[in-house]
Amino acid sequence: MINLLFADAYKLWKSTAIRVLIAITAVSAGLVTWFAYQIPGGNLDAGLSGIAFMFSDMNVISILGAVLATIMICGDFDNKMIQHAISGGTGRGAIIAGKAAILAIAVIVLLLPYGLIIGTAIGSGTDFSLGTASIGFVNLLTSGSELSLAAIWKLAAVMLIMMLVYAAQISICLPLALLLRKPVLVIAIYYGFSILTGQLLSISKQYAWFDRLFGLTPYGGTHIFLSLDSGAGDMMKAVVVSLAFFAAMIALTYVMFRKAEIK
Repeated sequence: MINLLFADAYKLWKSTAIRVLIAITAVSAGLVTWFAYQIPGGNLDAGLSGIAFMFSDMNVISILGAVLATIMICGDFDNKMIQHAISGGTGRGAIIAGKAAILAIAVIVLLLPYGLIIGTAIGSGTDFSLGTASIGFVNLLTSGSELSLAAIWKLAAVMLIMMLVYAAQISICLPLALLLRKPVLVIAIYYGFSILTGQLLSISKQYAWFDRLFGLTPYGGTHIFLSLDSGAGDMMKAVVVSLAFFAAMIALTYVMFRKAEIK
């Protein structure tokens, strides 16, 4: 399994695709920060916050995360790498575990530009705002202030937890990619699903029982609204929920993969 994991990591790192995706997130992080700076200063109309949301981590990772999953799974079905691994004696569980681990790491790498750019912007002490479009890392940006040394460490911890939350959200693409094996379908379905969860998040604000239920997934609760004001309980809950959801997706994918006919 270790050799397979390193092989997946090496292949992904050397691919042009991952470099292009990182470049996209870097540009998007810069643009959303610029929008969040210009709007409260009156240089841009507040109505443009909707356009700014298109460059937010929440929206961008919904697309690029699914792209990553299709590269790692659908692509490896097409080039027969998964079939060769199975015929070579590698267990299906090891293949799924390796893909899941590399997917989580890759999602975190994709989000690093947001962490670096937005973290630097927060430390500047400048006022940022995107109104109702503030979510995820952008929410951190718009609620930030000048940082003390202790706050810097908490900011880093919050960002890492949010990266884990995003990785858990994207993990649903594992069974999708295995079932469909068509990149376009996986990306379209997951993006539509992410829009649906956004609507469910609005519903959860109206009904306490649904909020508690939805909060048991990485799509709900306060998991994507963590900030420097978040308590240890909220941060720990986000970690536990994300890890549990990720594990559930790995288990579901394994069950599907174990019964799947591989040609």
